[in-house]
Amino acid sequence: MSSTSILIIIALYFIVLIGISLFTGKEDSNEVFFRAKREAPWYLVAFGMIGASLSGITFISVPGWVESQGFAYLQMVLGFVVGYFVIAHVLLPLYYKMNLTSIYQYLEERFGTTTHKTGSVLFLIARIAGASLRLFLVAGVMQLLIFDELGVPFAVTVAITILLIWIYTFKGGIKTIIWTDTLQTAFMLIALVISIYLIATNVGLSFGDLISTVKNSPHSKIFHFEDFNAGNYFWKQFLAGVFIAIAMTGLDQGMMQKNLTVKNLKDSQKNMFWFSWSLLFVNLLFLSLGVLLLVYAEHNHIDLKSMDISGDKIFPYIAVKTDLGIAAAVFFILGLIAAAYSSADSSMTAITTSFSLDILQIDKKYTPQQQKKIRKIVHIGISLFFIFILILYKELITDKSIINSIFKFAGYTYGPLLGLFTFGLFTKHKVKDAWVPFVVIISPILTYLIAGLPEKLGWKYQFSFELLLINAALTMLGLWLIRKK
Repeated sequence: MSSTSILIIIALYFIVLIGISLFTGKEDSNEVFFRAKREAPWYLVAFGMIGASLSGITFISVPGWVESQGFAYLQMVLGFVVGYFVIAHVLLPLYYKMNLTSIYQYLEERFGTTTHKTGSVLFLIARIAGASLRLFLVAGVMQLLIFDELGVPFAVTVAITILLIWIYTFKGGIKTIIWTDTLQTAFMLIALVISIYLIATNVGLSFGDLISTVKNSPHSKIFHFEDFNAGNYFWKQFLAGVFIAIAMTGLDQGMMQKNLTVKNLKDSQKNMFWFSWSLLFVNLLFLSLGVLLLVYAEHNHIDLKSMDISGDKIFPYIAVKTDLGIAAAVFFILGLIAAAYSSADSSMTAITTSFSLDILQIDKKYTPQQQKKIRKIVHIGISLFFIFILILYKELITDKSIINSIFKFAGYTYGPLLGLFTFGLFTKHKVKDAWVPFVVIISPILTYLIAGLPEKLGWKYQFSFELLLINAALTMLGLWLIRKK
């Protein structure tokens, strides 16, 4: 498939997104940008959140992960379902009761202004890092498939990517995103299903054969109870999934901002229920696609190893560079773009919201007209910062499976947030507000040192995503030590 053809597909795709933004962004106000006036239908939010949760990471990394990890990732996804139940019945009632726009405003009410700002800074670091890693993955694939051939530098690719997001979100904000995410989730799921169909057809598998091929594959093992020391041990992965969901969804302004656009708590809980089970099924499909990609390569005598094609490179290579067909390439590109932007646009809006309300506190210090002006300046500033971060990653990132980087980094950034909220919800202690930043700095440092102990001491134990829990526990211990007596 030629670079020109791919560019035409991308251009048409963004014309549609910009059309949606013109329709949803007619009213340019902070109430629309931040909360969509709390008029969003719950079913649209639920469907759109699937795409925002999956992102380009799931679209590329999860199928590629099957090669080395099999279906072990599903252990974590099962944990997600439990985590979303906790969000629906513990966190959402709190957020609705307090009528929050930024969820970190709870920390000010519970502990004080310093803790509020500390929590929002943790989110900003976590979201900027996570969202930029997701965008970096997709921008890298686009560079490989299109822009290298055209002689366009990576920095220009990144700048165009961020500019397009800014264009369709700068007025409507979260209201626009609810509708664009719905469209983008649809494109992503269509691309997934068609990719599975095309591979099955090429290999000569009926529907029944497809099921049995995936089921009987040596790569489709889900549960691992054999070795407690291993990183893929079931209870490690499952419990990590529970708390990653709570931290990266329930304590994440981007994900909760969408939930808080729904008019009441009951509908928001309904959204979380359908979203959680849908996400489990969709991840199962992505893992099945990973098996089929390996089957396709073997059937067509493609030696991926000799070509250094592994991890995140497997799906893009087979979809675009092999004889799978023009339809596979077209839908892969559409799915990839949809996956990337459904996560990135909400991240940029959520970061703008948190910085405006939590750090600058524009709702308390300025007139409505001044608030809107400042929000727009912040939105532009965040966009430029994303460009800088993505260019920096080009020099630093070497991990072949970026989904590993995402979850590892989450353990260090969302861990203190999890500790702060857990301590606030399940104890009655007040803390010395001014000391909280020291606690959330020390806790990740100690977690990092603990993570390196097995290797230094010659232990067989491998830390996995449970580092999130260790970080949260250390944060809670620190808060207990600085409690007011």
